Amino acid sequence: QVQLVESGGGLVQAGGSLRLSCAASGSSFSLNVMGWYRQTPGKQRELVASITGGNYANYAGSVKGRFTISRDNAKNTVYLQMNSLKPEDTGVYYCYVLGNTIAWGQGTQVTVSL
Repeated sequence: QVQLVESGGGLVQAGGSLRLSCAASGSSFSLNVMGWYRQTPGKQRELVASITGGNYANYAGSVKGRFTISRDNAKNTVYLQMNSLKPEDTGVYYCYVLGNTIAWGQGTQVTVSL
């Protein structure tokens, strides 16, 4: 059974930074795409960032240049460094791993105040 445990969310003022972590267990995911979606009530879930097993990263246009996704395969963990945060970055961030099916973390709330 795949388990993804997220941490690092919180309340921060605009311009601040947060670092999200997602630790996976149940298998090794070094060859799998992992990343983060975010959800805001009233909006569709949005792919924020993803990273392949070969460390190729993709970002939503709204976060490009501000967020950095990385992974530590020895720790089976993916990180999302979020800088220059904006109120529109507010939402619940869900880590995922793409395998036979998609598996989700429990979500962590990110709130960016004005």
